[in-house]
Amino acid sequence: MMKKVFISGAFNVLHAGHIQFFREAKALGDYLIVSFPPADLLWKLYDKKSVLDDADKLELLRSIAYIDEVVLSTDEDVELSFRSAFIEAKPDVLAVTTDDLYTEAKRALCAECGAELVVLPKTPPVGKVTTSTAVVDRIKAPLHVPLRVDFAGGWLDVPEHAIPGEFVVNCSISPTVSLKEWNYRQGAGMGGSGGWSVLNGWDPVGSELGLGVGWQDPAVIAETGACVWHSGARPVLDFKNTGEFLRGCMAVYDTRIKHDTPGLAALSRNYGKIAKAARVARLGVLEQDITVLAVAVSLSYQVQLEEGMQPLERIGESLAHKYCGGGHGGYALYMYETPEARAAALQACPYLYPIEPYCRTFGKDEQVPWEPQYLERLRAQNVFKDHF
Repeated sequence: MMKKVFISGAFNVLHAGHIQFFREAKALGDYLIVSFPPADLLWKLYDKKSVLDDADKLELLRSIAYIDEVVLSTDEDVELSFRSAFIEAKPDVLAVTTDDLYTEAKRALCAECGAELVVLPKTPPVGKVTTSTAVVDRIKAPLHVPLRVDFAGGWLDVPEHAIPGEFVVNCSISPTVSLKEWNYRQGAGMGGSGGWSVLNGWDPVGSELGLGVGWQDPAVIAETGACVWHSGARPVLDFKNTGEFLRGCMAVYDTRIKHDTPGLAALSRNYGKIAKAARVARLGVLEQDITVLAVAVSLSYQVQLEEGMQPLERIGESLAHKYCGGGHGGYALYMYETPEARAAALQACPYLYPIEPYCRTFGKDEQVPWEPQYLERLRAQNVFKDHF
């Protein structure tokens, strides 16, 4: 006697995880029936927009070798939208995965119909769990993102070091990066791992917190502009502006020293002084005053020196400088009062590079390339061999 197995799902974006589910479900019997709700019901019951037209989804599912029959789920019931199709099919087994949200309702349906409920483990295909949401997030991910410089408040974005009522102040910058072009050194201290997560459509904040560091990098990379954030466990924006008051006045210096924030997270540092610098930086961004912001940067740098970072040389007529991030290396931020002062410093120091504030407008995904002269400088210094 032929043993029928029934499974249901949205199957909104077919991926390797679904194929694994189909394979394991088919192994439970001889005949596999797959059910999914049509687009209108998917939207009505689950607030999900169907990625594929119903006819396309039917054709794709029918073409998969493990599947013998495809039916529609038509009941306006969040837990059992496939109820009518299930009763009509008279299957012997209803298969679900361990993360199924409605297992108990399905167990009751099986008891009513004399079927067996089998809970399959969520077996990852090729060693990696894939979800439709992850696929969609990757598709929606931007093609280019800025990196960031932090002015003050670094470490107050790490949940265990957060101080209620205090701030984290930073700014997204160009030139931008992409999965194809990444013209900064690895370990730059400018939010590279956060930018990489955003480009890949991963959960960038979760990824950074998982490394034992803070959320400021992916937060400002996704938000863009000159931003003031509330210190806390997750990013909450206080206010932002475009950062245009900084145009022509910022540069980064390549220290050629490896940057390692996670490896140095446990070091002792003065969080009270970090918070004081951030309050000054907040005022500088609020008033769009680079001289006030430079005071905050200098205060942050003093904390870095007290922590044990190596002193930075003054380059040109800089207002202030500090390491970008807490990793004792990578790039350092230098601030200048005028574009002319920055231009003179750029000419004098071969390891200094101009950066500009970056603020995405109206959802534009803009690439901002390196100027040719600085691209040649990067090539001459073999920066590309260490790209993220």
